[in-house]
Amino acid sequence: MKNQVCVISIYVPNLIKAIDFYTNTLGFELNKQYGPKIVSLVHEELPLVLEEKDNATSNQDISGVVLGLRTEDIYEKVKFLKEKEVNFIIDEPTNCPPGKYISFRDPFGNVLEYLQFEN
Repeated sequence: MKNQVCVISIYVPNLIKAIDFYTNTLGFELNKQYGPKIVSLVHEELPLVLEEKDNATSNQDISGVVLGLRTEDIYEKVKFLKEKEVNFIIDEPTNCPPGKYISFRDPFGNVLEYLQFEN
């Protein structure tokens, strides 16, 4: 049997702040709350889970997991995220093998990227 990703979990120190960022800044929708410290977000076939953990730290220097999000207009996405005062790592669309990307952190230091694929 091949390995297959079945869920993406993002551990955060503050679930309320994480829900606000992932819904109001990134546009995900809250799907289900499983308890006081864990929720899932609407994300097609692959579940995206936010879980509050006591040992999760803010402003990490290194992240072992990068969540890549697809966008059709990376320039509009940069403009929108700058208006939201997101903490960018790479704030100008940069070439990569599949197209262009930008990189930024959520309020807890987790690294995310938006990718615009070339046709």
